Order: sequence, then C-alpha cells, then structure tokens
Amino acid sequence: MRIHVTSVFVDDQDKAERFYCDVLGFVVKTDVPVGAHRWLTVVPCEQPDGTELLLEPSDHPVVQRYRAALVADGIPAHSFQVDDLGAECDRLRGQGVAFAQDPTDAGPVRVAVIDDTCGNLIQLIEVRDAGGG
Repeated sequence: MRIHVTSVFVDDQDKAERFYCDVLGFVVKTDVPVGAHRWLTVVPCEQPDGTELLLEPSDHPVVQRYRAALVADGIPAHSFQVDDLGAECDRLRGQGVAFAQDPTDAGPVRVAVIDDTCGNLIQLIEVRDAGGG
C-alpha cells in the first residue's frame, strides 16, 4: 500500500497552480474540470509518477475554520523535503516567498516554514546525515 494522492486545501486553484508550479517547481499531473472547480494535481518534476498533491478547493466552512486554526497556531499543513534547505530558502526568498519560520535546526533535520499564499503554511525539511552535517 502507498499514498497515491494527498490534498492541500487552497483558496484559489489558479493562484495555487501558479505558486506550486511556478514558485515551488511542481508540474501539473492532472487537470480535469469538475463543476465549478478542477481535479488539479501536481507532482515534483523529478518524480512524474510520484505521489500527487491535489490542490483542493477550500469551500467547505469546516475547512476554513480548520485552516485558520492551523495557521494561527503556526502548524504547517504539509511537509516537503528538499536536498539543501539553505539554497532552497535563498531561491524562494528571491521570488518573494514569505517565511513563517526561518531555517532552524531540529536534531537530525533542518526546517523552515513558508506561506503558500493560498491559506496554508508549508514546512520545508532537509534531512541531514547521522553525523549532523
């Protein structure tokens, strides 16, 4: 068993597509009209057959309260792994991405948290070797 699709609730699918593709570097895997919205999934360009991230509309009232509570408490909705957190943060800052948490050491990992501009905080994580370097 493996994860095929997971979702992140977004305020605006067009804006989310621009952020997740143009800024973070994902590519669209599936884009199918579904009523007023779309079944819109993205994948890492390095893993076109990997787990899909559904950019799911956040219209349901419970979703609005849930996301607002997470953001208010500083809790990221998802976590994306990067190879070099420092370089990735520099790249994202150069594109105007807002950081809710600057890179911080946390044991064998280094983490940062960004605002996805669509109502979510996203954690970026670099897993370092067992030697801590």
